Amino acid sequence: MNAIAKGPSWLHRKLSSHPFAGQPRDRRESLLNPRSIAGRVFLVEILIVVLLVAAAVTSVVLQAARDALQQGRRESVVAAQAFAQAPGVAEALSSPDPTMVLQPRAEAARKRAGVDFIVVMDTDGIRYTYPYPEEIGKKFVGTIQPSLEGRTTIEEAGGPPLPAGRGTAVQAVVPVTDAGGEVVGLVSAGITVRNVARLWMPQLPITLGAGGAALALAAGGTVLTTRRLQRETHGLGPAEITRMYEHHDAVLHAVREGVLITDADGRLLLANDEGKRLLSLSVGAEGRHVRELGLPVEITRMLASGEAVTDEVHVVEGRLLAVNKRPTFPHQAGGGSVVTLRDTTELTVVSGRAKAARWRLDLLYESGLRIGTKLDVVSTAQDLAQVAVPRFADVVTVDLLDAVLEGREPTAEKWRQLRRAAISGEQQALPLYPVDEKIPLSPATPQMRALERGLAVLEADLQQARGWQEQNPDRARGALELGVHSLVTVPLQARGVPLGVANFYRMGDSPAFEQEDLSFSEELAARAAVAIDNARRFTREHTMAVTLQRSLLPRGQPEQDALAVAWRYLPAEAGVGGDWFDLIALPGGRVALVMGDVVGHGLHAAATMGRLRTAVQNLSALDLPVDEALGYLDDLVVRMDNEESTGEATEAHEGQGVAGATCLYAIYDPIAGACTAARAGHPDLVVVHPDGTVTCADVPASPPLGLGGHPFETRELHLPEDSRLVLYTDGLVQDRTRDIDVGLTGLRRTLERAGARCTPEETCQAVVDAMVPRHPSDDIALLIARTRLFPPPGVAEWDVQPDPAAVASVRAHCREKLREWREEEIGFDTELIISELVTNAIRYGSPPIRVRLLHGRSLTCEVSDGSSVSPRLRRAATTDEGGRGLFLVAQHAQRWGTRYTSGGKVIWAEQPLGSGTSIAQVSTPAEVLLEQFDDPTL
Repeated sequence: MNAIAKGPSWLHRKLSSHPFAGQPRDRRESLLNPRSIAGRVFLVEILIVVLLVAAAVTSVVLQAARDALQQGRRESVVAAQAFAQAPGVAEALSSPDPTMVLQPRAEAARKRAGVDFIVVMDTDGIRYTYPYPEEIGKKFVGTIQPSLEGRTTIEEAGGPPLPAGRGTAVQAVVPVTDAGGEVVGLVSAGITVRNVARLWMPQLPITLGAGGAALALAAGGTVLTTRRLQRETHGLGPAEITRMYEHHDAVLHAVREGVLITDADGRLLLANDEGKRLLSLSVGAEGRHVRELGLPVEITRMLASGEAVTDEVHVVEGRLLAVNKRPTFPHQAGGGSVVTLRDTTELTVVSGRAKAARWRLDLLYESGLRIGTKLDVVSTAQDLAQVAVPRFADVVTVDLLDAVLEGREPTAEKWRQLRRAAISGEQQALPLYPVDEKIPLSPATPQMRALERGLAVLEADLQQARGWQEQNPDRARGALELGVHSLVTVPLQARGVPLGVANFYRMGDSPAFEQEDLSFSEELAARAAVAIDNARRFTREHTMAVTLQRSLLPRGQPEQDALAVAWRYLPAEAGVGGDWFDLIALPGGRVALVMGDVVGHGLHAAATMGRLRTAVQNLSALDLPVDEALGYLDDLVVRMDNEESTGEATEAHEGQGVAGATCLYAIYDPIAGACTAARAGHPDLVVVHPDGTVTCADVPASPPLGLGGHPFETRELHLPEDSRLVLYTDGLVQDRTRDIDVGLTGLRRTLERAGARCTPEETCQAVVDAMVPRHPSDDIALLIARTRLFPPPGVAEWDVQPDPAAVASVRAHCREKLREWREEEIGFDTELIISELVTNAIRYGSPPIRVRLLHGRSLTCEVSDGSSVSPRLRRAATTDEGGRGLFLVAQHAQRWGTRYTSGGKVIWAEQPLGSGTSIAQVSTPAEVLLEQFDDPTL
C-alpha cells in the first residue's frame, strides 16, 4: 500500500509488462465484459446501486402507506366517536324508526368527515344507516363484541359496496351509550384502502425521482471507479491476473537469482527469497530504507543511488555477487529501481562442471575419430591407450586375450591370462608389464573383478587396494613409490563377450578417480571394444582369405631354363582380393606367364581366382595358343557368372557374382627368342631391354573376361637375351590417391633406375619399395622374368622324307647326337621313341616332317608334320598287328603330348636326364609290357 500511495504501483508495472497488457481493448466493451475485473466490478456495483435505490424507494413507499393507514384509522375513530356522542343519537336509537332520524344525519356527517361510510346499528349488528339504503337492515360486516363491552374496535374488513367502490376498508366501531352508560347501539366509520392510498400517492413521484437521481449518481461513480480499475488492470480477467500472480510468485521466489525492488526514496519494497539469502536480509527488511538494512557500504551506496549498474561485482559475506540495476520507469521521474544479484561463486562451480562435461564430450568425439581407423587389433588397442593420455589418465595399459590378438573367438576359460597389447604414458619410469608379455590374473585383482562383473572397477587409493598389490607385490611397490595412486579398470567387451581390460592410472599431482569417472571410462572402453572386435573379426577373415589365396598361388618355380623369375604378392590392408599369377613350364622349353585379377575382395574373390588359375593350368596342359586359351577362359567366367546369378547361389553369396576378371597370358619360346602375348582387360606388358630402355609391349587390348563372344588379339615380340618381362596388376599403379597414368610413369622410372644389371629379385624389391603405398587398398601382384635363349649346341634338327626307310637314318643321327651330348644311357629309349613318332608321322601324317631334339634339363624329342590329325593312345587287341606305338612312347618317356601349330602339329616326348637309368628300366621292360596284351585277364 505504501508503494501505491507513493507513486506508480509495482502491480501496475507488473500488469503493464504482462503479455495481455499490450493488447488494445475497446473501453466500452471491456467495461461491460463480464470476463474482465473492471466489467465484473461495474456490473456488481450497478446491481448493488439498483438494489439499494429500489430498497430505499420501497421503504419510503411502505412508510408512506403505513402513515396513511394510521391516518385513516384515526380519522375513522374520530368520525365514529363524534357521531356516537352527537346529541340525540342515543335517543334516536330508542325511537320507533331510528333509520329515518339517523340516516340523513349519518350521510351528512360522512361527507363532512371525509370518510367513506358511517353506519349506525343496534347491539345485534343490524344496520340503521348506510350510504346505500338497500343495505339498511342487514347484518354489519365486522367485529362488534369488543364495542358491546364498551371498547373501540379498529380493523380492516370487507363489506357491501360503497360510494368509493368495493374492497377492504379500515373501519372503527365505537359504542353508543345512554345516560346511564348502557350500550344501546354501535357506530362504525371507515375509509376504503383505495382512499387511504390517495393519502400517500402524491409522494410517490418525489420518492421515485429522488431514487432515480441517487441511482444516476451512484452509476456515474461506479463508471468512474471501474474505468480507473480498468486502466490499472488493463482489462484482464480474474483468471489471467491469478495466473499472472502465480507465475510471478513462482518465478520471483524460485529463480536462482536475487531480485530487489526499491522506490525513488531508496526504500526496499520487495525482495525475493534468493535476494534475502544472498544479502542475509532479516524478515522485516521490506518497507525499510536500504541504509537501515546493515549491508556493506558499497552495496548500500549502489542501492540508494539512482544510477544504472551492469555486472558490477561486490563481495558480500564471502560471495562474489554480480549486480545489475535498472530503473523501473526509465522515462519518468520519481520511479524506483530493480536490482538483480547473481552468485558467481556458484556459477563458477556450475561452469566448471559444464567445462568438464564438454571436455569429456570432446574426448569421446576425438576417440571416435582416432580409435578404429585401422583394422588391426594391436593398433586399435594402442589408439585407445594414446587417446586417453594425458587428458584422462597419466598411464593407460590395454590387456587382451590371446584369442583376440590372433583373430579367434574369445572364451571365458582364458580370462585368467591376458597379454599386454598396448601402453601409453610415462611407462618408462613405471615397473609395468611390457608389451606382448603374458599377465596372469588372480581372482582378487580389479581386472578379474571387472571381467566377472562386466563393469568398471574403481580403486581410488591404490595404497588400500590389496588385490592389486597381491597380484605382483614388487611391481606394485615400485609403482606406488613412483606416485601411482589411483586406478580404474574397465572390461573391454563386445556383443556380450569380454575381450580384455583397459587400465587407467593416475599418478603424481593428478586428482584421484571419482565415481563419475566410471561412466566416462566405460563409454570410452565400449567404443574401443567395438573397434577391437571389428579388428579381430577382420583379422580372422583376412587371415583366412590370405591363407586361402596364398595356398592357391604358386609355391615355387617350376623347373625350366627359359626364364629367371621373381615375384611379389601383397594383399590389401582391408582384405585380400582376386589378384593371381602363375608360371607354367610348357613342352619344348617354353614357359607360360599368367597374370590375372578378379573383380572384388574377400574369400569369394580368392576362391574364384583359384578356379581361374586351375583352368589356366589345364588349358596350358593342352598347349593351346594364347588367344584360344583366353577364349576358353572367357567362356568359363561367363558360366561362373551365370551360376552365381541363379538359384541358391545368389542367396549364398548375397549377389557377389564374378562380375568379370582380367588376364594377361604370354608364352615365351627360348629357342626362337619370341614372346606371344594376349590380354583381356589387363594392364599392358612392360619390357625392359638389355640396354635399360623401358617400353610397353603394346599388346592389343581386349575386353575383360566374362563379357563373352569377343575375340582376343595377340602380339608376338622378339626379345634379345636378358630382356625383362614385367607383369603386374592395377593395384601397383593405381589407388585412391594416384591415377593410373601417374602410376605407369612411376613404374617406368623405377625400372629405368633399377637398370639392366639388377637381378629379377632386386628389381622386384626396388619396384615394391618405390610403388607400393603404405596402406594398400588393393591387392598387388608383380612378376618379373629375365629371358634366356636356349643354347644352340643343345638343339638338333633334321628334315625327314616321307619314306619308312628314312627312319633308320633318323635313328643314326639321334644316336650320334646323344653320343655328342654324352647321353648314351638313354640312347635305346630315345631311338625307340624317335622310331615310333617318325613312323606314325610318315604313315598317318603329311609332309613336311621334321625331327627336333632339345638337350637341356631334360631331353625333348619333337616330331612335326603337316597334318592336324592328332594320334591317341589306345589299347590294341591281341589279334592287332599294330597300335602299340604310343603305348611304348608313354612307357619310355616321362611325359608326352601333342600341340598344334599353324602348319600342322607337333608330337613331343620328354625324358629325364642324369638318373642313369631309363624309365623303362626302372619299371618294366617293353617286352614284358607287350606280353601283357596277350594276357586274357587284362
